[in-house]
Amino acid sequence: MALQLIWLRSDLRIHDNSALATAAENGPVLAVFLRSLAQWRAHGHGANKLDFWMRGVAALKDALEGLNIPLLQRDIDSFDQAPAALLAIAREQGIEHLHFNHEYPLNESRRDRAVVAAFAQDSRRATGHHDSIAFAPGSLRTGKGDYYGVFTPFAKAWHKQLQPEQLALRDTPSPQQRLSIVSDAMPEPSAHEEPAVDARQWPAGEDAAADRLERFLHFRGRHYHQQRDVPAIRGTSELSPYLALGMISYRQCLQAVLAHNDGSLAEGDAGLTTWVNELIWREFYQHVAVGFPKVCRRQPFQDHTQALAWREDEESFAAWCEGRTGYPLVDAAMHQLVKTGWMHNRLRMVSAMFLSKHLLIDWRRGEAFFLRHLVDGEFCANNGGWQWAASTGTDAAPYFRIFNPTTQSTRFDPQGEFLARWIPELAQLPAKARHAPPRDLLNRLDYPAPIVEHKFARQRALDAFKALNSN
Repeated sequence: MALQLIWLRSDLRIHDNSALATAAENGPVLAVFLRSLAQWRAHGHGANKLDFWMRGVAALKDALEGLNIPLLQRDIDSFDQAPAALLAIAREQGIEHLHFNHEYPLNESRRDRAVVAAFAQDSRRATGHHDSIAFAPGSLRTGKGDYYGVFTPFAKAWHKQLQPEQLALRDTPSPQQRLSIVSDAMPEPSAHEEPAVDARQWPAGEDAAADRLERFLHFRGRHYHQQRDVPAIRGTSELSPYLALGMISYRQCLQAVLAHNDGSLAEGDAGLTTWVNELIWREFYQHVAVGFPKVCRRQPFQDHTQALAWREDEESFAAWCEGRTGYPLVDAAMHQLVKTGWMHNRLRMVSAMFLSKHLLIDWRRGEAFFLRHLVDGEFCANNGGWQWAASTGTDAAPYFRIFNPTTQSTRFDPQGEFLARWIPELAQLPAKARHAPPRDLLNRLDYPAPIVEHKFARQRALDAFKALNSN
């Protein structure tokens, strides 16, 4: 049987991998990973994700070697160089067929089409597989035949049309006969221009991902709907980095839910069904990237918000980035992001809305800052979340919905535990005083006063959005 080539990208696993399973069915397999550091940095990914990514590739290499599948690694500066790099391997090894799993943002899909065309021109085949989501983009549409731009009807259609075969796990290949090809040495993951967060916080690889899934379902899953908004406790799955780089598949996650929830995804345990909803949100935003490619071009989903009068305020933007806004929940969240490469989901909404509404600073600046620091940085979800918070996107929060950070803090961190953890100077205050430290204590605490007053900021944002509606 002819040697098959699999191009691995953000699908760093041997279990339940559509492209790998299909390649192994058709012959012995050779794997390749194209490291595109310059391109990834140009797309805004920072050291935290790049380090996690490279450690994931190293873990994948070990797993592939257990199947006698060599892993080659090539460096390319840009996506434009992918066709030539892959064709060179195919020609050198006499490979007629390349397999890969689709990625959906605009630049990635253009790269993949160029690879398919280059292989066809060279009388070879390149086949993409829809692996990271249940429905290929465009296969779920509204009654008018359009892509969904609202989540709730998308989710209803998703549940209604989902078939068992879409959740069937792909076979893990059996060990193949050893090839004469030797795996390449993987580059050191720490070779980045800035230091990454402590790798022990985010162990890479599919074993680590499977362990997190199991612990989440056994200890936190059934409380997810009650605890996911509480930042002081580990109430979420913390699987987003692993899903973003394919160290675990959506099918593995949903199959685990079915096993714990009497075979149901839409009904039954409230915690588990709420978590399923979050996985559907992830898929929804990938459909949006294909159906509405303007979001991949730094444009708002809601066209009329393109004219919104964002403020240029470098001092306030720096205060937000550095956690010096004087709003403890926002500041604690930003400290968590910078120090751990992750931020609790409720806090992502609060922090994003503070920048885009309280400070009226362009959401794209915050989107880029998040992507640069997040270990789970993934374009579609990050962009979708930011546009939601800024009232420019799909399912946009009504422009008049503006979270009060102090109210959010007292509601979701009533004892100020999270605040004290990430802003140690507030720990000496009584719990209730941590949410809005008394001004007479600020100098002694070495904590800043609020950089903007909530009532004023809220009205300023309302006026900016009303000006759009009046034009």
